[in-house]
Formats: sequence, C-alpha cells, structure tokens
Amino acid sequence: MKIFHLIILLFTANLFAQNQRFIYEYKFVQDSTNRQDVKSELLVLDLNKSASKFYSYEKYRADSVMYAELKKQVAVQANNILVNNTYKGNIRYLVEKSYPDFKTFIYNYIAGDDYKISDDRKMNWKILPATETIGTFKTQKAETEMYGRKWTAWFTTDVPVHDGPYKFHGLPGLIVKIQDKTESHIFELKGVRKDVAPTDTTHKRTEKPVEITQAQYKKLFWENRKDPAKSLRLMISENPTFKVMKNGVEVSGEQMIREREKTAKENQKKFNNALELDLLKE
Repeated sequence: MKIFHLIILLFTANLFAQNQRFIYEYKFVQDSTNRQDVKSELLVLDLNKSASKFYSYEKYRADSVMYAELKKQVAVQANNILVNNTYKGNIRYLVEKSYPDFKTFIYNYIAGDDYKISDDRKMNWKILPATETIGTFKTQKAETEMYGRKWTAWFTTDVPVHDGPYKFHGLPGLIVKIQDKTESHIFELKGVRKDVAPTDTTHKRTEKPVEITQAQYKKLFWENRKDPAKSLRLMISENPTFKVMKNGVEVSGEQMIREREKTAKENQKKFNNALELDLLKE
C-alpha cells in the first residue's frame, strides 16, 4: 500500500511538473426538434500546477491567424483593413479553473461585449460502484445534477487530477467521459499530450473583459434575447447617417435592425438545447 501511494505521489509530481493537454471530442445537439443533426468539435483541457483552460483549439488557431494578419495590416498602416476569421465551429467560450480552490470563470460575449463570468455553483457528486474501461482508462461512474440537466460521468484515478471538460470538476480523478441524460451533450477524452508548450489564449478577448456573476450574466442574456438589436439600435441612434454596403447595395440602419431581429428569432428557435439548459428558463 505504501508503494502504491508513493507511485501516485510520483505520478502527480511528474504530471504537474509539465503542462498537460487532454483532447476531448464534444458531440452536441443544438436543436431538440432535430436530434439527427449532431455537431462535433474537438476541445482541449490544458492544465498546469496552478490552473486549467478549456477551449476550442481550432478557434484558437483561427484567431491566431486572424490577429497576426491584423497586426501586419496595422503595421503597414493599411487604409482598408480586411480580416477573415476562418473558424467555422460553434464553441466560442473559454473556461478557466484555478487550483486548488477550483474557482471557475467562463469567458463569453453578449452583443459584442466580452465578459468574464464567475460561477460558484457547487457540484455535488454521487460516486457509484460501477466501472467501465474507456479507451485505455479504467473508470468509475458518478452522477450529478447541474445546469438543469442530469449528468453521468466516468472518471479515472489513473490521472489524479480533479478536473474535467467544461466547468466539470470535483471527482477523485480526471473525467474521461460525461454526458447528460438525453445524450444531447457528450464529452469524451480522445487523446493526451504531455509537456506541451503553454497556449496563450488571452489575445482572443479584450484586455479587460467586464467581470460579472452568473446571475448578472443570465440577466444580460435575457435582455439580449428579448431585444437582440438593442446595441445596434443605440449605435445607429448616435450616428443618424450610419449606412453600410451589403453586396454592393446600401443598407439603411432600420433595415439592419430588422435583419438582426429576424436572424435572432430564427436562431432562438434552432438553438433551443443549450448545455446549460437552465439558462433558457427565465
């Protein structure tokens, strides 16, 4: 038993002596009325001895290219700055957790404004005796209720970190797989990389995003949901002569507002199955 504990201690020390990357496949259904349309994206959990970050690596790469091009054009003082973002995925948030307290923040935006949202909701896990081998990992079952959903997780003590994908944490080992009861949202570990170079994802956000609580974020979310053109309407009211060219045709501010409202209503109908389902309940 003493030898076993020594091995675990040595593994943990080695784990945190280097930056680790855990690659997850995220499968999700955005529209509950069209469950055959399953989206998929690779996300990464980067961790070191003091914190972890969870984000879309493809978005990070696309942003890196976009910002490098922007810097180049600004450096040569280009009159017309044209920047293309090649990222076509759906995951635009970034989750940070600090160790050992697991203080959790998610970086997201509403109506073009960037926010750093603190989330102190506690996760109460029920650990069950069932075990399963997933990939090369021996895992054990656990359950919790969070974000308006019932979740089943499989964790491994082979990787002694209490972390996992998205905001999930607090089990005796790394979460290898987690899914909600409806199987609308499934995260599964697909790869591990050791001693990776730290990824600077800070450039993706404004230098100082507005810090708010989860309750404040929900309030802003619903204000934007009810009036998705509010920020655009305000901008146009401050610039009465504001116009934009769309496909070579001049578009008025009023038309832009109508289009924004129409698009938002269509998206609300389609994107009705958010991971945090309780966010959609006012």
